[in-house]
Amino acid sequence: MLAGLSLAYAVAALLPAATALTTGLLLAAAQRHGVGTGVPAAVAVPLLALGAIVIADQGIGALTHPLEFLAAGQIDGAHRARVALLALSTPTVEQLERSSTQDLIRTTCADPTTWVEQRPSDGALAQLSRPFRYVGMVASAAVVAKYAWWLVPILVVPALITRFLAVRVTRRHFRIWKDHVSQLRRAKYWSEVSTAPAEAKELRVFGAGSWLVGRQQSHVRAYLEPVYADERRANWQRAAAALLMLAPLALVYYAVGAGTAAGHATVATESAVLTAAWGTYLAVLNSYDTVMIGGALPVLKAFEQLRERLGEPVQLPTVPTVPMVPTAPPAARGAAPPLVRFEEVCFGYSSESGPRRPVLDRLDLEIRPGEMLAIVGLNGAGKSTMTKLLAGLYTPTFGRITADGVDIADPRGGGLPVWRSRLAVVFQDFVRYHLSVLDNVRLGYAGPLNRGAFNAAVHQAGLAEVVERLPDGWNTPLARDRTGGVDLSGGQWQQVILARALYAVGCGAQVLVLDEPTAHLDVRTEFELFGRLATLRQRTTVVLISHRLSTVRQADRILLLDGGRVAEAGTHAELMALQGRYEEMFALQAERFTRGFQDRIEEGGLS
Repeated sequence: MLAGLSLAYAVAALLPAATALTTGLLLAAAQRHGVGTGVPAAVAVPLLALGAIVIADQGIGALTHPLEFLAAGQIDGAHRARVALLALSTPTVEQLERSSTQDLIRTTCADPTTWVEQRPSDGALAQLSRPFRYVGMVASAAVVAKYAWWLVPILVVPALITRFLAVRVTRRHFRIWKDHVSQLRRAKYWSEVSTAPAEAKELRVFGAGSWLVGRQQSHVRAYLEPVYADERRANWQRAAAALLMLAPLALVYYAVGAGTAAGHATVATESAVLTAAWGTYLAVLNSYDTVMIGGALPVLKAFEQLRERLGEPVQLPTVPTVPMVPTAPPAARGAAPPLVRFEEVCFGYSSESGPRRPVLDRLDLEIRPGEMLAIVGLNGAGKSTMTKLLAGLYTPTFGRITADGVDIADPRGGGLPVWRSRLAVVFQDFVRYHLSVLDNVRLGYAGPLNRGAFNAAVHQAGLAEVVERLPDGWNTPLARDRTGGVDLSGGQWQQVILARALYAVGCGAQVLVLDEPTAHLDVRTEFELFGRLATLRQRTTVVLISHRLSTVRQADRILLLDGGRVAEAGTHAELMALQGRYEEMFALQAERFTRGFQDRIEEGGLS
């Protein structure tokens, strides 16, 4: 494909010089033979050659576009695959959550929103075609040199200077754009919010429309005003460059015309030289290749910076896509659930400005094999943070987390990929994928569908009744903007997410972590669900994080987090007898429930 493109670029570059030569030959032949009733062979040959050049010019254009399209698809596809691999292969999410990293990702993903932004394929193809432009310029200059060699520097030197100035203008323009990319990102965010259906309710209720538009426009102005200022300066520079280019061209045209009038050359020679002189400038008049290369450079530089931050990408294992067929349950990934320990773990979220207040402070706790462990505490106690550390999404600033005595991140034990294959997690801020119900559940295990594990997960999560009400059953898309799609309530979504985690357990995961998995369910439904989860004991360790103390009573042990440490530990009966913070919180919740508070979040049902 690249060989074909190179050939097409070479032919296109030589066409101006070939046109000049054949035009001169045609006029010379016509002068020698005159105009008669027929076309002499001496005239027919250059005439046919000129016609072939015109046809070739059209044909090259028709051939080049599909070849460029195919090459661009391969180049950009490979680049975006590298970006996705880089983002997915980083072991933690700490760097991904930083705004500066998100800016790099946005630039690297090469999704143009302005004319100065280009894809890697644009820069690559421009680099491929650029040498052939100079080949065309040399060929046209050679035709001019046949008439008078001293005309060549008069044409070529200003042409090269013009191109140099155009490159400087373009590079400066890209630097200004890159320095203000954060403003563009903020403007795009407010633009998306202004048209999103989910935010439409609050924007109308609170009357925030004018305020939102003002915020969007302020960021647009902050982004565009420096660009416009540079564009005004660039227009003056372009005018000067045009004068620098046209003045020598006019001088050459005058010299050749005057020489022809004085009898030093024929009209045929004059036509060939004048056509070739203009062809010399064609290589630099179309300087958009500079824009394409300059626009693609920030993409490649951002990728290199991203790779420095996230580390070298690794090749992720491929998973074959297979139809939904019954399969035997896979072998357990370990003989028994592991003994997990947090050993003096400290952690605090960091930002661009530096570390923040520690969330966990020398946390020591033990998760025993095959038990149901409940973790409770007030908001900000570190419960969700502990879950993310257990999943290896963050690295402790001090201390370590071990499974059967081996650090979960230690490569000698397989590292985080092996540890995560033994783990299933329902996060409090779970993701609602705009996929079918079947695909949403299957995400719990990236392999061939296990029918037995799938059915068991669906039953344990209570999802079957929800699916029966969907218009297309398991194949119904869970997004209203998809054809035949629906929206689920918060509780129904939690059942989908829970089924996903339970499917992972059925496929071999040994530690199930549930971070507020039923916040959208009523107390009765939650109690019944946890009753079913209790049957997973012995073969699976269940870590349950919930703000409802009435439903964690079934746990084998309950830990109360306070200030980043375990403040109280024991069974429900032992903690109630202790008459400490847990007993106080339980009594308060019991009183609220007696007064009719359901203590759940609801967002509507199927729609």
